Amino acid sequence: MMNLKTYVVENGVQATQIIQELEGQGYDKDHIYLFAHDTTRSKHLTEQTDTRQIGLKEEGVFDKVANVFRSRGDMLRDRMTSLGVSQDKANELEEELDEGRVVIVAQ
Repeated sequence: MMNLKTYVVENGVQATQIIQELEGQGYDKDHIYLFAHDTTRSKHLTEQTDTRQIGLKEEGVFDKVANVFRSRGDMLRDRMTSLGVSQDKANELEEELDEGRVVIVAQ
């Protein structure tokens, strides 16, 4: 059985790169999980930095991963721990989601 891996990325481009690396290492798309909050904080970030952040949908990341979870807090933490992520790590990753980042878990 492969080790559990977790990644925190800023956008769809980075998520796509990580997913491609995982597939190259032998991970099946059915065992790659993507977590994101179901709110759009990136709009505020792009207004402040005057750049257009590429979203996950525009990059086609949702097509590359079989398991996409978009919701809030407790539900995402529960899903992460059910995959084998420790409670402490799930809390830490959920804080990253609060900041508008995306989490990828490979099993």
